[in-house]
Amino acid sequence: MMSDLFDYKKEMSELRFTEEQKKALAEAAASAARTPAKRRRPVFRTALIAAAMVLALAVGAGAAGVLPSPREIFAPLFGGSVAQTEVIDKIGHPIGASDSDGGITISADAIMGDQYNAVIVYTISRDDGERFFPEGESLDNRMLMMGGFGGASWVKGGSHGSSWFVDENPEDDRIQLVETVSSDVPLTKGTADAEFRDLRCMAPDADRDEILYPGKWRLRFEVDYEDCSVRLGGGETVSQDGLNFTIDEVTVSPIAVRVAYTADLAVVWDSMASSGRQSAGDARQAQRYLENIEILLTRTDGTVIDLSGSGGGITPDYEANVSHCTKGQVLDEIIPLEELESISIAGVVYEIPQD
Repeated sequence: MMSDLFDYKKEMSELRFTEEQKKALAEAAASAARTPAKRRRPVFRTALIAAAMVLALAVGAGAAGVLPSPREIFAPLFGGSVAQTEVIDKIGHPIGASDSDGGITISADAIMGDQYNAVIVYTISRDDGERFFPEGESLDNRMLMMGGFGGASWVKGGSHGSSWFVDENPEDDRIQLVETVSSDVPLTKGTADAEFRDLRCMAPDADRDEILYPGKWRLRFEVDYEDCSVRLGGGETVSQDGLNFTIDEVTVSPIAVRVAYTADLAVVWDSMASSGRQSAGDARQAQRYLENIEILLTRTDGTVIDLSGSGGGITPDYEANVSHCTKGQVLDEIIPLEELESISIAGVVYEIPQD
């Protein structure tokens, strides 16, 4: 089931839908998706559903208390070296929006990002201060699903991303939910809305989920952070899989990578099957236009990070007979720009400036 959900997310991120299709997909995914349980950085991340990130959600807000610093929020999750915390101090912003229901409070703690990518950390806590999971249970033996979770809705264009839970201390009264989003339009400003319903869980050997904490939580907060990315490339061409690609722009920041390129042929999609899954023909098209585009990020110490599996989007322009494509993702850790040497896009190498 988990691999099916991962495939579903991957397929959805590569397509464009009408507003009616987006709504139907989001409602179906909210009742089906489950996030894997790991305590720190899970190897396998499941997007709760990328298509839902572009939907407008119901609006609400809660009172905010004393705001933790972005460094406190992001350093345990994305790295706490001196160089990494300097990046957090520069681009991280506190949020502080929260809402409570049924003895549970959900708070949007902090956000950081660049022009096309963002990371938001939420805290989910028990108001009575008691242990979040029942005695003997934890994220290690429970899979969690947050019903109604569609991501913060200030994203106006096509988007993809992932979300996962973190429990740094199984004995305390809280866990965290980390959301990443990558978009084909700028993200640095806007008003975000998010809605959550019923935190559900399922044991690994169970055949159905159950409600751990019932409730409905609505948050609204302002998005305003600094873009720290550098822009590379423009006009370079490469040929593969029977297509000619022009690299329009490459953006690299300490938290993410994004590539925009144009293929010299407008992709033609099959009609979407009633199951919502890609046809075999659409899968082959997605490989040609998106998945087979190699992205390799090289650090100054020689380490190579393969980002070829990043999500993205394909938008055909039938009048011009081209396809506009974007591909990229939020990195697993903060990497200061001075620690990055180059990025290779389908074999075209760009040096990353150190100044």
